[in-house]
Amino acid sequence: MPEAVRHVVCRLEEIPDPGARGFSLPGARFPDEYFLVHWYGAVYAYHNVCPHAGRFLNWKPDAFLTRDLSLIMCSGHGALFEPASGQCVAGPCVGHALESLPAAVEDGEVVVYAAEPEEIKKLDF
Repeated sequence: MPEAVRHVVCRLEEIPDPGARGFSLPGARFPDEYFLVHWYGAVYAYHNVCPHAGRFLNWKPDAFLTRDLSLIMCSGHGALFEPASGQCVAGPCVGHALESLPAAVEDGEVVVYAAEPEEIKKLDF
């Protein structure tokens, strides 16, 4: 398994609580390939792909949560996910979950740990 690399995404205070923010890692193929959820003091990171249809969850930048900010929602078919676990609780993919990344808050910064894409490792700087 590739070694995980530490990536600083943003400062914690940049994400409302509760709230969400999309981000990409070096070598990303698409903007907002991942997203963070700031959920009552904790931070969770997920791959921005619905397990039902394989599409992005958000319909505009940083729009990952329901209007009442209680659940993550797929804009395609309305699947609903628990913010703290990524488990689907309603919609076409009940019983499935979002793919998570390890996330933490370190000195006020939100960091995620992910393997570097092979293309990045091959570059000679």
